[in-house]
Amino acid sequence: MPENWTWRAGTVPPGPAVVVDIDGVLSDASTRQHYIEAPRADWRSFFDACGDDQVIEEVKALLDLLDQSLRIVLLTARPHRVHHLTEAWLRHYEIRWDLLVMRSWGDHDWARDFKQSAVWDLRRAGFELRLAFEDDPSNVEMLRAEGIPTLYVHSGYYE
Repeated sequence: MPENWTWRAGTVPPGPAVVVDIDGVLSDASTRQHYIEAPRADWRSFFDACGDDQVIEEVKALLDLLDQSLRIVLLTARPHRVHHLTEAWLRHYEIRWDLLVMRSWGDHDWARDFKQSAVWDLRRAGFELRLAFEDDPSNVEMLRAEGIPTLYVHSGYYE
């Protein structure tokens, strides 16, 4: 398995899965959006503050209500360097998840390209991607083009 994959409780056998973005879908990143606004985006500070986000309760509740046979894959373009903050946040809010996929160290591809590559890796590993939740319209377009029904979550970040 890729080094940027983290299993919550040991390796979960592949099978039917739901893909969920974190920032803007599961976590409310609105309090750190100012870091990436013009004139110069400060992505380091944006991601360093991710542990302070509030959970989006409706999405957390939705994950809890999904069939227990579905694997929950959290697919985020967050860099691996904030892995510890992300896992602490997931524990704090008692988020249901099975696999966390983050950018590898040194990956600076566009989020769309990173996520498309991750979709291919997940499929090669045997995951059947049945549904996705995403707030970035370019990622929604890519996921749908990959044949994954995708629910667009309006975060307000991409206007």
